[in-house]
Amino acid sequence: MAAPAASRHARARITIVTPYGAAANNGNWQTASRWARMLRGAYGVGIVTAWQATDPAPDLLIALHAQRSAPSIAGFADRFPQRPLIVALTGTDLYRDIETDASARASLQRATRLVVLNTLGAARLPPAVRAKAVTIVQSAAVLAAARKTRGFTVAAVGHLRDEKNPQLIWRVLDGWPPHVPLRVLHAGRALDPELARQAQRQVRGDTRYHWLGDQPRARLRQRVARSQVLLHPSHMEGGALAIIEAITAHTPVIASRVDGNVGLLGADYPGLFAPDDADAARALLLRAAGEPRFLAQLARACERRVPRFMPEREQRDLRRLVRDCLSHQTGR
Repeated sequence: MAAPAASRHARARITIVTPYGAAANNGNWQTASRWARMLRGAYGVGIVTAWQATDPAPDLLIALHAQRSAPSIAGFADRFPQRPLIVALTGTDLYRDIETDASARASLQRATRLVVLNTLGAARLPPAVRAKAVTIVQSAAVLAAARKTRGFTVAAVGHLRDEKNPQLIWRVLDGWPPHVPLRVLHAGRALDPELARQAQRQVRGDTRYHWLGDQPRARLRQRVARSQVLLHPSHMEGGALAIIEAITAHTPVIASRVDGNVGLLGADYPGLFAPDDADAARALLLRAAGEPRFLAQLARACERRVPRFMPEREQRDLRRLVRDCLSHQTGR
């Protein structure tokens, strides 16, 4: 009698490659760390920032970021053409690099399977590799409902880099009516020196704006949980964990209408604004601040999405993908 699939692969070794380690405290690291926890127990799992031919050879490699992890992907595929290779695509992969960067496109060809993190992501792939795509939506533990702050507090979560579009937050503030109370809590490390200077100028010139810098995850989740709204204005997203963590902390979201956000929130979500449209974002925030019915509408729409973001669902989908790849090891 054949052994169950899980036991047949219980000793399989998996290496997860992430271009950013724990110190970066960014989405790539959070995904790698969470996936490692979800796979351990069934498999032996290690995390590295790069894989080289002289490193121990895993039975399966998971690489986050088609462009930044391209050397690891190429090295593993060339040395072990029969072993499965899963490439998880970030927002910059899907919405920029696979169109402009040859190494990112080569990673798509070398992969056994391609993971996208939002329900619209697969449509961005070239038709020739689209059949490799699997959608695995990220997850976060649901927090107990927290008491919201007095007044109207807007949380924003994202390191200071162009893709996250922090400039829109400052433009929203610049046109905010002075008679409407507002506090903005903006968490994220300064990855772009010029954006850091702009954030510091905003802090000096506007008492409503608080740049918190990098924050420990648990503290940040509590800040978001106590805020009335999360503002997420990105130019591009693979599947923002910030949105998922807000929704599972019972905080409604107002976000840019880009695929990575729409693929989590739904095309009919009432809190979406055109990308880089500060006036539209401000109008939605003013509605949320002044119209309890609208804020409640956003909250209900977010609560309906919570089941999609459960950790057990992500773990089930991830383990199924790994099990299938190990069970059908074929050349790429």
